[in-house]
Amino acid sequence: MKNYYETLGVTKSASHDEIKKAFRKLAAQYHPDKKTGDEAKFKEISEAYAVLGDEKKRAEYDAYGRSYSGGAGAQGQGGFGGFDFSGFQGFGGANGVEFDLNDIFEGFGFGGNGGGRRARGNDVAIDIELTFEESIFGAKRSVTLTKVNQCATCDGSGAKKGTTMETCAHCNGQGKVREARQTIMGQMVSVRECSHCAGTGKIPKERCADCHGDGVRRQAESIDIVIPAGVQNGEMIRMTGRGEAVKGGTSGDLYVKLHVGKHASITRDGETLRSTLHVKLTDALLGGTYTVATLEGDMPLDIPAGVTHGETLRIKNRGVPKGRSSDRGDFLVTVEIDMPKKLSKSAKKIIEELRAEGV
Repeated sequence: MKNYYETLGVTKSASHDEIKKAFRKLAAQYHPDKKTGDEAKFKEISEAYAVLGDEKKRAEYDAYGRSYSGGAGAQGQGGFGGFDFSGFQGFGGANGVEFDLNDIFEGFGFGGNGGGRRARGNDVAIDIELTFEESIFGAKRSVTLTKVNQCATCDGSGAKKGTTMETCAHCNGQGKVREARQTIMGQMVSVRECSHCAGTGKIPKERCADCHGDGVRRQAESIDIVIPAGVQNGEMIRMTGRGEAVKGGTSGDLYVKLHVGKHASITRDGETLRSTLHVKLTDALLGGTYTVATLEGDMPLDIPAGVTHGETLRIKNRGVPKGRSSDRGDFLVTVEIDMPKKLSKSAKKIIEELRAEGV
């Protein structure tokens, strides 16, 4: 007896969604239309899914070792090889009946009505270097990219200026071509985009001299990139439709990966900026005013008397901008007290006096 669970690579306790997911993965691999296709293997996994994908048939199979709904002699009655295909939309027997696997093969790009999708140009990815300051406050870049763009001469039509478009003879103006092929399970009908008119249904009577009728051509394009405030290292900006163009379809996207340089004394922690300030022992004891380097220049910072080593002082609203609002994070300064390595006799005497007082 065949073990349908092993055929699909799932356990007997697998859920319906797990079984369906396993079948789709195997179907995409072994479908006869694929380079890796195997009609015999595809038949096996289809048979397994026809039973395990149906709750009633699965219950019968688990109880009796086979599905009684299909019957042992279902050939020619909607079945194939002893199993029932009636659970599939439009499925018939092996007698030249059309069938549609849209639900099962959705997203795999073959069978059914996949030709209805518009063509899409390639995405383009670039890298941009930013200073630490630019990542915090935002920046602008202008880059020149050589890529496939819509032909400016013919506005993407592929036709010579002043000439007309005519109906594509290959698809009769439909933009799609219907194809049928015989498989072990019957006739498979697919619809694909017409390659002669790129799915537009029209072809130029006279071709554009610059793009040779393609509607697109490789050329340099200057693109302005606005980098918002607060971006981080490794972040990606997506510019919709600024990738490569394709005739009769939509342009791909431009992806900009950001690389942020380090600052000499400032680090980032989310919306907070941090730095370290070295303070003399006497100022830590008595207090004082120091100058702190921020991204907006030097700022005075009051050191309170009795500050401890590692204590953090806060400068409000001097951190990373919060979106488009005027609010910002804080700037935190960590105090590091510099201990003197040597003491003069008078300084040592003062310290000894302080120790005697229990300080």
